[in-house]
Amino acid sequence: MGRKITNLSVKNFYDRKDFSLSNTSVKVCENGYVFLKLFGNVIAGHDYLGTWITDAGWPTKTTIERLNGLRDVKISTKKGHLYLNEEKWDGEKVYIDYNNFNFISIKK
Repeated sequence: MGRKITNLSVKNFYDRKDFSLSNTSVKVCENGYVFLKLFGNVIAGHDYLGTWITDAGWPTKTTIERLNGLRDVKISTKKGHLYLNEEKWDGEKVYIDYNNFNFISIKK
């Protein structure tokens, strides 16, 4: 059931749709921000800068499972330490994808 919840929650996260099943939810805010929650703790979000993740202080198998469902995220543990995309990670908030802004140059 865990993988099913991960797949559904991640799909709704990227589709920007509210979702709730068991211990996992997705909340879409009026300002366009999206949050992925596990047991009420925000473990991923999308804001004006891009998509970010955190273990919210709970580096559990379930947290890792949910986060690994996101694009460009590969979390593993080695000797009790978390690794994000093969780099040691402390579980703190980190952006995994930045919004691309298209700047228009104005010619005078």
